[in-house]
This record gives sequence, structure tokens and C-alpha cells, in this order.
Amino acid sequence: MKKHWTDLGASIVVFLVALPLCVGVAVASGVPAELGIVTGVVGGIVVGLLPGSTMQVSGPAAGLTVLVADAVSRHGIQALGVIVLGAGLLQVALGLARCGRWFRAISPSVVQGMLAGIGLVLIFGQLKPIVASPVALALGLLTVVIMLLWQRTPMKVVPGILVGVVVCTGLAALLALPVDKISVGTLSTDVHLPDLSLLNTGVIGTAVVFALVASAESMFSAAAVDRMHNGPRTQYNKELVAQGVGNTICGLLGALPMTAVIVRSAANVSAGARTKASRVLHGVWLLLFVVLLPGLLTLIPLAVLAAVLVHAGWKLLGLKQLVTLWRTDKPEGAVLVLTAGLIVATDLLTGTVVGLLAAVVKTAWDVSRLSVVVTPDGVALRGNATFLRLPVLLDELERVDREHVRMDLSGVRHLDQACGQAIDQWVDESRKAGKTVELVGR
Repeated sequence: MKKHWTDLGASIVVFLVALPLCVGVAVASGVPAELGIVTGVVGGIVVGLLPGSTMQVSGPAAGLTVLVADAVSRHGIQALGVIVLGAGLLQVALGLARCGRWFRAISPSVVQGMLAGIGLVLIFGQLKPIVASPVALALGLLTVVIMLLWQRTPMKVVPGILVGVVVCTGLAALLALPVDKISVGTLSTDVHLPDLSLLNTGVIGTAVVFALVASAESMFSAAAVDRMHNGPRTQYNKELVAQGVGNTICGLLGALPMTAVIVRSAANVSAGARTKASRVLHGVWLLLFVVLLPGLLTLIPLAVLAAVLVHAGWKLLGLKQLVTLWRTDKPEGAVLVLTAGLIVATDLLTGTVVGLLAAVVKTAWDVSRLSVVVTPDGVALRGNATFLRLPVLLDELERVDREHVRMDLSGVRHLDQACGQAIDQWVDESRKAGKTVELVGR
């Protein structure tokens, strides 16, 4: 019985955290506010009931805001359902093909760079509603201050996000402040089946990007959440299927895409959740809210929601982790900065792909450590002889000026074709010049 009461309390906490974030992500993405709550409902009830993870909570994520806004501007809001539907079906296929764990193979520096880049874009994108007027700026700053200070009070069990939104919304209503507020439509108008006639190569490509980014973020979140509790571990392939089912349903409803969200998941664990019941119930509370009390959303100033998203973007930025990484491993830090910078300068896909390529090149360079030592008898090679170290190898071989050369390759762990051919060519040329070459270890 105690377990059930604990899950009930945790579900209320997660609901209070999720509500302003669902609305804020929707508004920042350029879609009706209630569609963000619809995604939260599907993430809570549908994904919450499916096998995969026990503690992590799914819904619209700040990390996908940039992608959604770009997709809506390129293809129109009517195509969003088709894109999310395609992404969901691809996720289901990837999960059934047991690809879930492969998403964990992404370099941490690229993941952090991706999150930092998204955080920066999110912050820059919310500056306009915050500086729209002196009143809007004051409300936005007050919202952030309340969120930050509330976490230091004994009552921090109540989410600071909710307190900031409620207090500043109440002030705006009480003082009749001249600020823009959220516009809310009706579910019967905004929730609709996807129009498959909008399917084209651009939409398909966007769906693939949605699927890959959402899957990576969900798997990264699962790994982080598993470290927060002692309960059952995430089954990654099943969780990927669950995320895909959730996005498929969101696509059929024309709603926002979803991922597992670290903020809501951490709140769920911190509130003492024991079973899946907490995340399912949080979806029920969201459903009741969007059906019974949607008019309350029209009271929230845009500047207040923008402040919530700026706070979320700052958390994604992770300056503390960046500083730590830069101090301990500058090349990894460079990959992070490169990824984040390109996301801000170009787009999420370009920045992430270039970041992944940079991480691969860095790893290849790290494992291609080759020591070329000129000994009294000749040359000794130690390590991994790959094409990346070919210039160093050739330079050292050109310096060898002996009539009899003993080339010791016994310490070479890996010899690729490029270096092998270079050594064979050098041996042939040396022998043609009348020198004797003894190969050891090959």
C-alpha cells in the first residue's frame, strides 16, 4: 500500500513539472500549445504501460524543439504528423532489429555537444518574447529567479518551474499587465489524422532525422536514469520499441514527437517512484487537464514560458561539464565545442554529423599510436601502424642510412595496408640500392 501512495505522490510531482514544459516546448516549436500536452499524455499512458524502462518519463522534449520548428517552417504544420508517424515506425523497426544498444555507442562529447548546441539555440530563440517589452522582461527575469531560489527552500518538493509559472501568471492577471499570452485552440481542431499525400523525399529525410535524434536522446536518458535508482534496469531494445509506438500514435494525432526526458525522469525518481504507475498516472493528470481546464493556459504570458525554456536551455548547455571535460581532455572538449558551434551556425543534423565524424577521426588518431625508433641495428616499430601515421613512418625510414638494416616489427599490434605497402616498397628500394634488410616479426 505504501508503494502505491508513493507512486501517486510522484505522479503529481511529475505532472506539475511536465505541464509547463509540454506547453513551452509546443509554443517554442511553433505548434498549438495543447498538442504538447497530447504528446505528454501519450508518453505517460501509452509508453508508460509498455515494457522497456520503469522510471524514465516520456513527452515532448526541449531537445527536439529546434528540429520541430525547422520541420514546421520547411514543410508546414500539416506535415508534422506524417513526419512523426514515419519516425515512430522507424523506431519500432530499429527496436525489433535489436539496435537499441547501438545508440549508446555515440561519443559522450558529441552527445554533450548536441545538447549544448540545442540549449544555445533554445536560449537565443526565446530572447524575443522576453525582451518584447520592459514588462515582459521583468516577468521573464522574475520567473527565472523564482525557479532558482525555490530549489533552496524546504518546500522544494513542489517543482520550482510550477511555482515560477503560477506566481508570475498570477501577477500578470492580477495587475492586468500588457503582455502577450498563449493562444489555445481546441483538440477537435488541432488533433487530426496525418495527410499521407504530403509524403515526399524531404519529409522522409526529416522523419529519419527525427527517429535517430529522438532515439539517441531516449537511450542516453535511459543510461542516465538507470544510474539514479536501484530498480530494474532499462531493456534498451524494448524501450526503443515503446518510444516508437508512442511516436507512431503522436503522428496519427498530428502531435509533437516525444523522447524520454531526463528532467521529468529525474523528478520521478527524486519523488520516490517505485513502479511504472507514477508515469502512467502523470499522463492521466495531463489528459484530465487538457480536457477539463484548457482555458487556464490562456492566462500564461509568453515571456513566462520563454523564461522556463531559457532555464531548460541553460541546463542543456552544461557549462560545468564542458569546463571539466576541457580540463581533463582538450581534444574531447574540442569535439564538444565544434558540435555545439555548428548546430548554432547551421542546423542540428549538420552539427551532429560533423561532430560524429570528428569523434571518429580523433579516436582513429588516438588508437594509431606508432613509435618508430632508430636503433643501432636499424629500425624498431611499436604500436598501431595505420595510414594516419604514414608520414611519420616514411620520414623515419628516409633517415636510415646503413648498409645492413634490421627492421623489427614484432612490437606492431596492427599493420594496415598503407603502411604495409610503404614498408615493402622501402625494403625493395633499399635492396636494389645494394643494402641488406632483415625483417623481424613479419
